[in-house]
Amino acid sequence: MKRKIAAAAAIAATLLGAAACGSNDEDAPTTSASGKVDGTGKTLKVWLMVDAQTAWKNVVDDASKRFTEATGAQVTVEYQQWANHLTKLDATLAGADVPDVVELGNTEFPKYVFSGAFAAINPADYENSGSWLAGLKGACDFEGQTYCVPYYAGARVLIYRTDLFKEAGIAAAPKTYDEFLADADKLQTLKKSDPKFGAVYMPGQYWYAAMSWVKSTGGDIAKQDGDKWVGQLSQPQSIEGLQRWVDMVKKYSKADPTKNENEQAGIFAQGTAGMFYGNAWEQGSAEEVKKDPNDPNSTMVPTKVKGKLAAAPMPDVPSFLGGSNLGVTEKSQNKELAAQWVKAFTDSQSMAGLIKANALPNSTALLDKAATENPTIAPSALAAKSSWFTPNAEKWADVEKGAVLQTMLTDILTGKKSVADGAKWADDQINATLNES
Repeated sequence: MKRKIAAAAAIAATLLGAAACGSNDEDAPTTSASGKVDGTGKTLKVWLMVDAQTAWKNVVDDASKRFTEATGAQVTVEYQQWANHLTKLDATLAGADVPDVVELGNTEFPKYVFSGAFAAINPADYENSGSWLAGLKGACDFEGQTYCVPYYAGARVLIYRTDLFKEAGIAAAPKTYDEFLADADKLQTLKKSDPKFGAVYMPGQYWYAAMSWVKSTGGDIAKQDGDKWVGQLSQPQSIEGLQRWVDMVKKYSKADPTKNENEQAGIFAQGTAGMFYGNAWEQGSAEEVKKDPNDPNSTMVPTKVKGKLAAAPMPDVPSFLGGSNLGVTEKSQNKELAAQWVKAFTDSQSMAGLIKANALPNSTALLDKAATENPTIAPSALAAKSSWFTPNAEKWADVEKGAVLQTMLTDILTGKKSVADGAKWADDQINATLNES
């Protein structure tokens, strides 16, 4: 597999050591998890994020136990903090003593794949690989090879005020996009005397949401054409989805067109909107807030919407998933064993444990099971059935850093540009950034 390692220096100089160990052989074999591997006397080093330690350590321990029984190898799991894990990983990959397995967020994986930090794996060796969540798997694929295994996910959902729905005569969450708009109309009518109220809270720079609407009509952000990337936002299907989002925001939202979604749960908690589109966990963030926001140990206090919220899939709109993947490092001296551990930790038995711990499994084939067995995650499980990922381009992080999509959305919502002109401008910026040599 020939990798494009030229971007590694721009990504992080410390990754050059890892990239140098990547194979440049077009026919290099993938790291296999098939067959029994004798690991007697060996110890595998695994880096997982702290979420696994606090929420499903029993699943980690069970997978490691099964792995040891099958291979004879031991496992040392080191739990990492989100605040500094990438800095620590960069420094570690530059040396020789690297972890064998590493967890990264799905949006974090691509730059390490491009830099050669992870070994290719054979998806066929892993249970449920034929139905891995697209929003996770997209980060793993590069030039016909797969470099990581989906682990777990969280999905964005529609979070709504049950009390206002009842007042407006709305019996249940919307099942179609037209029903969503009709419900928004009813909420708007219900609160027409309140100039601060908006049926939907949707910040103008919430590009994950806007691009979900683009995806809902068959549009895309960018596609690869040979060796070049070509922006797709000005294509008819993308324009349709973007226009649909813009029309909804202009009609129903009172949110600031120059702000992103980072504070939306707290603002929604103030009671000036009927619905918002957010990560499932944001329902809890809207219902309870810290008494003293500046004190990490402050007690939680209920908000105006405590006990008045419910969640459902956003109808007819695919979700951009948050979540994590697992990779076998290229410098690992125990690649086959590492692949075996990942296989155990991502099989259906482990996924069942994650479902009980309120995490979404890595496969669409398991989402109905998740929704049935754990009502707490049912809305996000159903939403995750249709998911998407950002363009898997080496320079995509630069598009995000440059706030291209955010600027486009604000320009459109404030009338600085039309939808067509804004999309064309964004395509030009995306083309220049993704194809920069």
